[in-house]
Amino acid sequence: MKKSSMSAVIGMLLAAGAIGHAHAATAPSDVTRVTLDNGLRVVIVRDTLAPVVTTELNYLAGSDEVPAAFPGTAHAMEHMMFRGSPGLSKDQLAAIAANMGGAFNADTTQGVTQYYFVTPSQDLDVALHVESLRMRGVDVTDKDWAKERGAIEQEVSRDLSNPSYKAYEQLQAQLFAGTPYGHTPLGTRASFDKTTAAMLKRFHDTWYAPNNAILVIAGDVDPVATLARVKREFGDIPRSQLPARPEFAFKPVQAKAVALPTDSPYGSVYLAYRLPGMKAKDYATAAVLGQALASKRAELFGMGMDGTALYGGFAAQFMPQAGFGMAVGIFPRGGNPQPVLARMRSILAQAAGKGVDPALVEAAKRQAIAALEFKKNSVDGLANAWSQALAFEGLDSPDAIRHAIEAVTPAQVDALARATFVPAHAVTAVLTPVSSGKPVAGKGFGGAESFASSPDKPVQLPEWAAKAFAKLSVPKSSLHPVDYHLANGMRLIVQPETISNTVVAFGRVQTNQDLQAPKGEEGVADVLGQLFQFGTTHLDRLQYQAALDAISARASAGSSFSLAVPSAHFAEGVKLLADAELHPALPAQAFPIVQRQTAGFVAGQVQSPDFLTQIGLDRALLPASDPELRHATPQSVMGLTLDKVRQYYAQVFRPDMTTLVVVGKVDPAQVKQVVEQTFGAWKASGPKPVVDYAAVPPNHAGQLHVPDASASQDSVTMAQTIDVTRDDPDRYALNLGNEVLGGGFYASRLYHDLRDTRGLVYSVGTSFDYGRNRSTYSVDYGADPDKVKAASALVVQDLKQMQTTPVSPADLDRAKGILLRQMPLGESSFGGIGGQLLGLAIEGKPLDATTVAAKHYLEMTAPQVQQAFAKHVRPDAFVTAVKGPAPKG
Repeated sequence: MKKSSMSAVIGMLLAAGAIGHAHAATAPSDVTRVTLDNGLRVVIVRDTLAPVVTTELNYLAGSDEVPAAFPGTAHAMEHMMFRGSPGLSKDQLAAIAANMGGAFNADTTQGVTQYYFVTPSQDLDVALHVESLRMRGVDVTDKDWAKERGAIEQEVSRDLSNPSYKAYEQLQAQLFAGTPYGHTPLGTRASFDKTTAAMLKRFHDTWYAPNNAILVIAGDVDPVATLARVKREFGDIPRSQLPARPEFAFKPVQAKAVALPTDSPYGSVYLAYRLPGMKAKDYATAAVLGQALASKRAELFGMGMDGTALYGGFAAQFMPQAGFGMAVGIFPRGGNPQPVLARMRSILAQAAGKGVDPALVEAAKRQAIAALEFKKNSVDGLANAWSQALAFEGLDSPDAIRHAIEAVTPAQVDALARATFVPAHAVTAVLTPVSSGKPVAGKGFGGAESFASSPDKPVQLPEWAAKAFAKLSVPKSSLHPVDYHLANGMRLIVQPETISNTVVAFGRVQTNQDLQAPKGEEGVADVLGQLFQFGTTHLDRLQYQAALDAISARASAGSSFSLAVPSAHFAEGVKLLADAELHPALPAQAFPIVQRQTAGFVAGQVQSPDFLTQIGLDRALLPASDPELRHATPQSVMGLTLDKVRQYYAQVFRPDMTTLVVVGKVDPAQVKQVVEQTFGAWKASGPKPVVDYAAVPPNHAGQLHVPDASASQDSVTMAQTIDVTRDDPDRYALNLGNEVLGGGFYASRLYHDLRDTRGLVYSVGTSFDYGRNRSTYSVDYGADPDKVKAASALVVQDLKQMQTTPVSPADLDRAKGILLRQMPLGESSFGGIGGQLLGLAIEGKPLDATTVAAKHYLEMTAPQVQQAFAKHVRPDAFVTAVKGPAPKG
């Protein structure tokens, strides 16, 4: 069962809105910059981390440029760009993108619409040709728009079913009333119903011009040859006469309070203020202000440490012309948000009146500048940095923001805080958890229907694309990790990389609370996880964070732990990380605070629709007494003592259950020496514990409906247990078939049948979750209540077709291409490398297992895929859980 601890849920809460516009510095010799005669700006950044390339085509038009009363026009145009262009049908585009195996998508913002590929370098020509054709023209017919409208309206329904999104929408409307920022780029059903194909075509022809675009290419490419390709593809596209841009006349914000219900297990308080935008002269000051207020040494974060709130923090979002910052406080279900709101107001009033701690300002600057170097650790992150600087911020390069941040002074930060945190200009939102009702048995919403099957004739690729994908081969891995086993049983894996002067480390202690916590102590791991934030026996939490700030490092401790640090401070960073892992303070004064916080979170969690859906699925899939059904309750958490938490820590944190992966500019032998010095004294006693669940029998079919009063769209999960484990050779055939069903964006069968031809869903995902002894297969999608029955029936139909009919050669080759090309993509960032090596080590697999898998995929036949699905997947044995309104039909 997927249990969400408070630390995990809250830790992700601010991810979408966090200040993250730090950028990578790149040596001038690695950057090629040209503006073509037609106005297209081109930037090519060479990065040899992996044989991967990212292309980002940024059109300087978004929801700011849409016609009045049609807020989603740019978003709708983004969707239609995937439905084909003259010389390239939508089916050909889908097949090409799938064959490339990487990320192929787009994003619409206020002032920029971005289209991107992340793909092996060998496919750069294909990516450029696709974008060239799409810039030249797009096929927009009333018939195609009618189909895509169904999908985009499902996206609208999905987002409007999220209370946090609805709060964000209302905050933005109040903060930016009377300007294009007064609406989000999403759009509305009402406006989409009035939108015509002709309107969308006109938007493309007006704004999608070379002189209104910036093309960024980053990765392992030859800059000279790449520039020649760009000129061939885009050089003859004529420039356009662009209309005037919309004007922004911001008025003073009028204070307003927004109150909304939420299906979350906790309540949220947001206190929002308008900030300067990315093109403002004081943007760097605003970014540093936000970073300082978000510090773990700042008082907002301290609300979660002293018990005022479950969590506190600060987040900001910046757009080209303006931005906004939000203080955030989390309170338990049934709790009173007013004390949290009062504390947030007091903290911001103090920042406005007395200024921000200069030490936090300087630490924020150091962290932001260090983040510039960390951006090099990802090929697509590097491309994002350049796109952000040029297209969004209007800067000459990412280095420009470095200089601006370095120049920020505490006095400038204080002046901006005084001008910003004015109570009369604050917009407040409070999201209060509400009960939606208990789960009920489903009433036939998964019944059979009859549909035309997926077309079995292969898509005829254009010659230029067919040639690129004609030959499949096992990709050569760029990884050569050094694998150590320390004397105390700890495993250390080091992958040296020289692309940046940074190091990242990812560690995990293999634990399983369900199998290791005594009966009645459910939730002990969650309380322990929160207590890790209170420093070590040598440094309290503020001293510990100050030590990290001093070396521009970030670290987290617990059963999963990590470190990101400049190479020059690697030894110091590992020493701090080891101190947190091996000598956590677990202070007595913090225990009752964390205990109450965790109990409050759990009290809301066990009543939330998400939890009720997951536990309902698990109860239908697993035997009644299965340990995976254990979960924390307020009673079990409040029954804990600090001694019990300390005993659990001593029992489950063992070096012989721990793996540490280090990636970056390091010497493996020196890493081993540092890790032995810091972790070597850690000892284990007794036999290794069992942390893997036992096998379970096959589940029976079932249906479950969980009401969710805040949702207008149903979230549907169809799941079943399967008898294939993570070491079973049949997993290769299942993985390959799963790519036919759910991989490759528009090219997958389920995507084609559920979205492309029927408009039933916005997206659909499929996944095998393999364990050592038990595994599951699941299909997830979102649909309006009247579309759930049809969508579920199509899923079952397509699975049965996989069992009765061998997949076509074209489908098989495309699925192989996806899996084979994804392998170098997994090595195109330090995070990807670290995650891959750690995952393989935890599962006890050889570190070259991806290459072994590639050989299996290359040799796989269609009958083997058919036989695997016929043997292991049971289309009529799904447990279908629906969260949201009751399905209709």
